[in-house]
Order: sequence, then structure tokens, then C-alpha cells
Amino acid sequence: MGSRESAEDKKNISTDFAGEAVATRDAYGTALAELGRKNSRVVALDADLSCSTKTNKFAKAFPERFFNIGISEQDMVGTACGLSLAGKIPFASTFAVFATGRAWEQLRQSVCYSNLNVKIAATHGGLTVGEDGASHQSLEDIAITRALPNMTVIVPADGYETVQAINAAAEYEGPVYIRLGRAKVPAVMPADYKFKIGRAHVFSLGRDVTIIATGIMVAEALAAKELLSKEGIDAGVINMACIKPLDKEAVISAAKASRLIITAEEHSVIGGLGGAVAECLSENCPKPLIRIGTNDTFGCSGTPKELLKLFKLTAADIAEKARKFLTEG
Repeated sequence: MGSRESAEDKKNISTDFAGEAVATRDAYGTALAELGRKNSRVVALDADLSCSTKTNKFAKAFPERFFNIGISEQDMVGTACGLSLAGKIPFASTFAVFATGRAWEQLRQSVCYSNLNVKIAATHGGLTVGEDGASHQSLEDIAITRALPNMTVIVPADGYETVQAINAAAEYEGPVYIRLGRAKVPAVMPADYKFKIGRAHVFSLGRDVTIIATGIMVAEALAAKELLSKEGIDAGVINMACIKPLDKEAVISAAKASRLIITAEEHSVIGGLGGAVAECLSENCPKPLIRIGTNDTFGCSGTPKELLKLFKLTAADIAEKARKFLTEG
């Protein structure tokens, strides 16, 4: 069976990412290997993409606890279910588009319906997969997993948060979907930050606008805040790393404090973070909302930077949306 990995994906990477730009998939690989040293119940599974998903670090350290299932994502998830029933804590990894697409039935019927202790750590989520193009750019995975009963959905913003999220997922009893990226992202979370499932991190609340972002878009939201502040617009930023369960208290607090709420995600505006926040606001504290993400479309090939600009997911785009609403109403 041939490998689906590129030469670029097989390059060795540094394990020292603290305070540096790092892909969340790299942080995952490091965190998983460290978790394996601490907890002998942890096992890892992959679908012939271990160099890309970075589970190869775990495989090297614990070959007897690593299972390459091959190009068979359904079998990988099913095997993970069996391992969980045997008392193991399985982390199953592949690209997000395969984890939520090819293995959909297994996620629903075997993992979530049975409420098994399976962790799906899916890499290459969103547009910033880049040159691999639309077929590999998963823009629906948050919506798919958020709709599943019993599923927890996490999208870390940087390497530091990823490490904490992986450890939290291992300690949590039940299904977890963790969306990870291929491209490097800047470090944005403070040194004293502590990740907790179901809790957002509030950088600040803005009198004019609060931007609720997830994943790579947290860095863009923070940059947008700086752009707006130069114009006298008071903007706040919330990192909503846990999409489900959503931190409704944080959303409602932002709605009460701000004239406008903006959501920003590297995902379709249908069913993702924007959908979750819209549901919360409509039921609890109605407030004007602008959802920034991909608009009912597939991606295309390009560099991550080019794609974020093309699909209007940059800090400048967020700032422009806020500026237009606040000036024109």
C-alpha cells in the first residue's frame, strides 16, 4: 500500500514550540508522545498519515501502542472503539476531511451513540491546508461533529493551548473531536492560561464590538482589535476554543457589553462557531451579529496567506466589517 504523504510532510520538526509560531498538529504530536509517557492507557491510531498528523512521534516512542490501520478510516475509528472498550484511551488521527467524511457513520453509530471514550484528533482542518486544494480543505467538520450528541468539539488557537487541550481530552470521559491545522500559527495565549473544556478565554470585552474567534482566527481577531483601536473603536476578543459545549456565559456577557458581535472561523459560516453563537444569542440575548468564515463554498488551491485573503478572513477584513457596521448601522 503506497503512502499518501508528501516529502514536505516527512521532514523532521522541532519539538520546542513554546512562544514560537508552530502548527497545532506539531504541538499535538509532542503532547501525545508526552502523554504516552505519563499514561500507559493512551494508544494512538493513524490512517497512513502519521508523518503528516505527527503521531509518528508517539509511534517512535511507543511502537507497541501505535496502530497504523492504513487507508481505512472507518476501520481506524472502529478499532479505536474496541480499544476504548478494553480500557484504553485511543487518539485516532487523520486529515479532518477524512475523519469526519469517510468515518461519519462510525463516529455517529459507534463512538457517539455508544458514548465511548474515543478522541479524534484531526489535522489539516480549514483553508490553510493550502496547496492541497478544495478536496482536502475541510470546511464542514465543526458543523458535522457539533451536531453529534455526546461529542465535545475543540479548536485550539496555538501550540500552547493545543498541549493543554490534548491533556484535557485524555482526562475527559467521552468522545472528543480536536481540530488541528497544518500551517504555523503565532503564539497568542498568555503564559498563565489554563484550558478548560466548556470555558472560553476572554482577552477583553469591547464597548463597540467583541470578536469571538476560534483556531487560527484568534490571531487575526487580536490583530483586528489593534487596527480598530487606532481608529478609536473599542474592540474586545474572545477565544472560543471549545465550540461544544459552548461557553454561553461568555457569549451573553459579550452581547451585554458590546454593540456588535463578530464571529471569526476558518470554517463555513453554516453550523460552525457562527451558528453556535447565533443560536445562543437568539435564545438568550439578541444582538447584531456578523459571521466571518467561508460562505457556502468550497476552498481552492493556494498558500495559506493567499487563501485567507481571498476568502476575506484576515484581520483587515474583520476590521472592515466592524467599521462598516458601526459607522453605517
